Amino acid sequence: MNQPKLACCNFIKNTRQLHDFARDLGFVGVDWTFADPDLPLHPAAVREMQQVRQALHPLEIRYHCAFAQTDLGDDDPAKAAQAFRIFQATCRLVAALGGRYLTVHIGLGRDSTTDLGWERTLTRFRDLVQYAQNARLRLCLENLAWGWTSRPDLYEKLLRKSGAWATLDIGHAAVCPAVVSQQFRLADFVRPQPDRFCNAHVYHLETEAGHLPPQRLEDIQDRLELLMELPLCDWWVLELREEESVHAALPILREYLKLRQENFTPSTAAAVTDVITDHH
Repeated sequence: MNQPKLACCNFIKNTRQLHDFARDLGFVGVDWTFADPDLPLHPAAVREMQQVRQALHPLEIRYHCAFAQTDLGDDDPAKAAQAFRIFQATCRLVAALGGRYLTVHIGLGRDSTTDLGWERTLTRFRDLVQYAQNARLRLCLENLAWGWTSRPDLYEKLLRKSGAWATLDIGHAAVCPAVVSQQFRLADFVRPQPDRFCNAHVYHLETEAGHLPPQRLEDIQDRLELLMELPLCDWWVLELREEESVHAALPILREYLKLRQENFTPSTAAAVTDVITDHH
């Protein structure tokens, strides 16, 4: 893969200030998170978001849903149906804005999957992927730090059986029980389908305090090497939501990209590919 596009989050409420912050630091894009599930259902949502898009021009925008406890496979049929309507409306909104990528979650904001059905989730998620495809969107499933998508085997199965694309969150992957316990390697998230990953969320670790920036390149270098071997993963979001953290992490990320550009050779490419393809 060539040099990735670096994007920041929409953590600054004033879009003009967000634009200036992103441009001043050399970001080429903004990863825009929808946190309010009512927004896509609002009649004026397209007009409101068009104003946002204009204020952020010429930055590229990709979109990300953070709708807690909004699940297609909820045991409550009314909640499941409402979730499907919300995600459909979000797809329509993003398509109307000219967007091409939308990242979603399964099980966000829950501490248990006991009130979710696996088969219902898979069936409805497959339907949503098709709905997005008809709107010319790539619907990307993000791995979480817990739950079904925190297990590389189940995450791969959700991608394969639904036809979804993928967003790799390297902070979630590093702390999930499946990797911490060494049942799986972090590379197992990407090894089965490396050509399905379109986006990455880049930071060090997710903790109860939030997302932590790396303190040095060694904190995240191995994970960045994995990202570089994903052929379509050209969108790296520095997923930090405080200016201080962004300022601390961005030079480290740029240091890696500079070193990679200066030192990368066919032999190192083969070595990194071995990391991805290595079996237990």
